[in-house]
Amino acid sequence: MSENTMRVDLLTREYPPHIYGGAGVHVAELSRVLRPHIDVRVHAFDGPRDEEGVSGFSDLPELAEANPALRTFGVDLLLAQACEGADLVHSHTWYANLGGHLASLLYDIPHILSAHSLEPLRPWKAEQLGGGYALSSWAERTAYEGATGVIAVSGGMREDILRAYPAVDPDIVHVVHNGIDLAAWQPPSDPEHRAQVLQRYGIDDSRRAVVFVGRITRQKGLPYLLRAVRELDDDVQVILCAGAPDTKEIMAEVVGLVEELKQTRDGVIWIEDMLPREDLIAVLSAGTVFTCPSIYEPLGIVNLEAMAVGLPVVGSATGGIPEVIDDGVTGVLIPIEQVQDGTGTPLDPDTFIADIAERLNYVLSDPARAAQMGQAARRRVEEHFSWEAIAERTLEVYRRVLAG
Repeated sequence: MSENTMRVDLLTREYPPHIYGGAGVHVAELSRVLRPHIDVRVHAFDGPRDEEGVSGFSDLPELAEANPALRTFGVDLLLAQACEGADLVHSHTWYANLGGHLASLLYDIPHILSAHSLEPLRPWKAEQLGGGYALSSWAERTAYEGATGVIAVSGGMREDILRAYPAVDPDIVHVVHNGIDLAAWQPPSDPEHRAQVLQRYGIDDSRRAVVFVGRITRQKGLPYLLRAVRELDDDVQVILCAGAPDTKEIMAEVVGLVEELKQTRDGVIWIEDMLPREDLIAVLSAGTVFTCPSIYEPLGIVNLEAMAVGLPVVGSATGGIPEVIDDGVTGVLIPIEQVQDGTGTPLDPDTFIADIAERLNYVLSDPARAAQMGQAARRRVEEHFSWEAIAERTLEVYRRVLAG
């Protein structure tokens, strides 16, 4: 088979215009950079799309009242059917893994899956899915153990995969990092638009600022950050781009912590809407430092985005984050000792909170040093995380799998 006739079908929960997390960004960018090389088809959730080569499927009406995991399985059946004629199927996240597994069996084609997260390492999802968590875990395990190839987005993720699924052959697990669109993510070029965005959200560009971007979910560590903010200087702004809560319980916890902070300090800015990229870039550009206090993070596309805009990152030394942050050069790592029960919970939460505050204060204390780290961060993403490089590494995995 010549490469230009290779057809690869990407299966995904998220795809534009319905993106709420890093996996959706990954598939959108990966499909874009692969199309010049191979025939790429994308099959996604959330209904039909107008884009050529992209099909989208809605939940089956018969499952409208079912557990969310069952509704997902219904769409997976449609995804599998849509893969007829593909040479290889490549699924992303547990939502689409079962569809890829079924397509592989149905059409006798290889199934590669990209590991963006792992259900065994996110047991708090039981809060969100109830009994559906057992179903999502079963679907993911079945897909991993039956896959022809697995792509881990970091070396840390590769280790997690082999620990969580010891039946998977280590030889089929390849590391290909997430990437960043360097042309799209860079310091803002329109000062007027930037000023309008900052004014809209009440961001004072003359003050030092910590920026957080992420969904309100246990893995992102936002409650730890909010407790650490108590130890920051009063003049430091805290900008939270945080929405899409997993559960009512964690949303209530975050609301309580934010309200408590607002009683003792000003400059606590909470943006719940998912911002358009240009608006988010404007917000990031007003920061002195970006922070990622995750207790579970396979790689962290948000870190790459912040670094591309020129921000240093203070991030937890867990998962793939140490592969992104050059400690002391492009940011600072937060030490974390974690419970080994799949939750990632810090062994000593108070120490973790204190360490977040200490690392943030270190970067905030010297804005000139922070700016130098931000420049080094931009250089690092340029050299190591361009999507063109990720496309070539992904194609190499496809070649190896198809060659048998």
